[in-house]
Amino acid sequence: MANSTNSTVLVESVVAGNGGDVELLPFVNDKHGGVIVEMMTPMDPQLFSASLKASLSKWREQGIRGVWIKLPIGLANLIQLAVEEGFWYHHAEETYLMLAYWLPATTHTLPVNATHRVGVGAFVMNDKREVLAVQEKSGVLRGLGVWKFPTGVVEPGEDINMGVIREVKEETGIDTEFVEVLAFRQSHKAFFEKSDLFFVCMLRPLSFDITRQESEIEAAQWMPVDEFAAQPFVQKHELVKYILEVGLAKVDKEYAGFSPILIKSAFTDKLSFFYMNRGDLDKASGSSDKAK
Repeated sequence: MANSTNSTVLVESVVAGNGGDVELLPFVNDKHGGVIVEMMTPMDPQLFSASLKASLSKWREQGIRGVWIKLPIGLANLIQLAVEEGFWYHHAEETYLMLAYWLPATTHTLPVNATHRVGVGAFVMNDKREVLAVQEKSGVLRGLGVWKFPTGVVEPGEDINMGVIREVKEETGIDTEFVEVLAFRQSHKAFFEKSDLFFVCMLRPLSFDITRQESEIEAAQWMPVDEFAAQPFVQKHELVKYILEVGLAKVDKEYAGFSPILIKSAFTDKLSFFYMNRGDLDKASGSSDKAK
């Protein structure tokens, strides 16, 4: 939420019905006509309830629309009081719960919580036409003797190209260099009803001695690609068949995936990665230049 707010914490007082002053909850304005309350220190529940009521009344007069309250887990005793005023759960993380409320008598336009998680799969082949393959200790393939490509979930704030390198290193001990995103799959109703984006990435091995992750990986090896492809699981599982197909197309043919390019934004100083087919773009740009 930090990118959507100004840096000024506002605290006001209003006159309560009993003649006393009730201090409004501390808040910052967001960029969409709303306010964000981030509770940092313990507060007496009765005082919180009075301040919340007074704050909502004041914000309604001011034409404020959305109200967000961020409650750390240590202030969980205040959740019920906020819910009684009409707040609903928006999302939760390990250390806090975010509640939301819409003041106008209209359908709210607050953005929903994050809807996707991002997974990665690694196609890594050595000069002997062996692919890096693992057997997992947990999950639906546990104990089935199935060899699969290393996979994992990108961590919050982690780029796809960095996440897949990390996952391969953690599972197999192999150092790699990112080459391209070869393809991706979108599926829905996956993890806790969220959608899932799974990026198939090609990596170039920089080391070859395997050290498996004992906590999650039952076995890991460099496996002849034909032997990997012959597994009944691979023959039945379309996703794995296509990963193998695009990986080999990249190695043997002219299949072009998407390479990360660092770009700037007009809205933030942070750099981000833009994934694009740089080779074909350069060819197209060259053709355009010649046409001129």
